[in-house]
Amino acid sequence: MNILVTGGAGYIGSHTVLELLNQNYQVTVVDNLCNSSLEALKRVEKLSGKKITIHVADLRDETALDDIFTTHRFNVVIHFAGLKAVGESVADPLSYYDNNVGGTLALCRVMEKHGVRQFIFSSSATVYGLQNTTAYTEDMPLHPQNPYGRTKTAAEEILQDLCNSKKDWQVSSLRYFNPVGADKSGQIGEDPNGVPNNLFPFVAQVAVGKREELAIFGDDYDTPDGTGIRDYVHVSDLARAHVAALEHMPRQNTFETYNIGSGKGASVLEVVAAFQKASGRKISYQVVDRRPGDLAEYYAVPTKAEQALDWHAKQTLADACADTWLWQQQNPDGYTITKEEK
Repeated sequence: MNILVTGGAGYIGSHTVLELLNQNYQVTVVDNLCNSSLEALKRVEKLSGKKITIHVADLRDETALDDIFTTHRFNVVIHFAGLKAVGESVADPLSYYDNNVGGTLALCRVMEKHGVRQFIFSSSATVYGLQNTTAYTEDMPLHPQNPYGRTKTAAEEILQDLCNSKKDWQVSSLRYFNPVGADKSGQIGEDPNGVPNNLFPFVAQVAVGKREELAIFGDDYDTPDGTGIRDYVHVSDLARAHVAALEHMPRQNTFETYNIGSGKGASVLEVVAAFQKASGRKISYQVVDRRPGDLAEYYAVPTKAEQALDWHAKQTLADACADTWLWQQQNPDGYTITKEEK
């Protein structure tokens, strides 16, 4: 079975490619490398002992995409490609709609043309937005609060409409909560461009001495220690979730959504304490003002994924901290930029 993975050189994409190869799937990757590295895929090849067919192309280039589908016979598409920073999406919404929605539209048109109608979508818990509860279930109304979340919601609506109108489409949308950690080898992990947008890479960069201190956005929330609580799910568990979705595709003309999270939350200070224990380093931090729109607490109810996909998170917060620290120690400056990428 040949799987096309868009955005396969990125953080979650590269870990999923590794899991697919380890499960003996054939993998082709298309990635424009705007926020990823070919070095990640080279390391995946070494870890798996298997080759990856790689195409450097933008999904919005429909001619290039059509050529790729003409060259290969794909069974399933796993779609990660897109921009992913909430703050950046607020500052530059047009780029996010162009990339995330435009890329998805082009991909679906080419898939339909070539008769490939099994699709696994990389979605996000940001589609839920503000809710009246801290425990998020798939049947909640969607209220995304930023352009990034709205692009994910728009893509889901496109895929839902496809399943309603076109014959044989089968789509699973995986709504991630907070991906963290790295492969246990320490060879692949999260390599953000510039200042990290997420907590884990920022904490890791403080621990390794790359940054002086962590900014904690608010310590006056209605939580046990005053800091925000999130559901952190190990990236290797996320990778397994995609293989589980591949092995449990919904019936034809069906669009399904799944929460992919651990089912429990951890506060910012709990993450800091866990990372200090894993690294043996003190994490200096400063409490600053809350960020607009940040919620006090939310976490996934992953029951549907457990029942329908036979998937549940296995890795702990301590595992994620230990694996992130190993990655950061071995790669203090992230991936080395190769000549081909310059």
